[in-house]
Amino acid sequence: MMGICCRYVRERSVAEDLLHDGFITVFTKVREFRGEGSFEGWCKRIFVNTALGFLRRNNPVYETEQIETVGGIDSGETDALERMSADDVMQAIGSLPDGYRTILNLYAVEGYSHKEIGEMLGISENTSRSQYFRARGRLIELLAGSDPPDRRARGGIAGKEAVMR
Repeated sequence: MMGICCRYVRERSVAEDLLHDGFITVFTKVREFRGEGSFEGWCKRIFVNTALGFLRRNNPVYETEQIETVGGIDSGETDALERMSADDVMQAIGSLPDGYRTILNLYAVEGYSHKEIGEMLGISENTSRSQYFRARGRLIELLAGSDPPDRRARGGIAGKEAVMR
């Protein structure tokens, strides 16, 4: 469950607090589990909702733009993903701005629909789609670069992202 919390926040101490809060919720609401579906899935949903509650309070959804106005991704750039290790991809995802990382995790990792994401975060379905599209594009940019993601995060790209926020 720590992995779920770490996917949504950058700081390990915050992820540990979310893990703690999630377990408290599980223990206090375990009697509400009706056996519909797996217990693991029920717990996972609680941890995701705990992380999203934290993010909602801190408003991570930056740079909302309608999907129609976002440029396309060159199909050659998607080959970069195929050449990367899982660690490189996870480092790059961790360096994304909070809003991008949240939507990417909810859609691509957790499997929620854009409609569900919109309802969870209090945003429109189109905003969720555009955030996902932009996160995917940014991730491809990070992975296609020649430096490892951790070096780029400390260098010029981090400064550029700070301006973009």
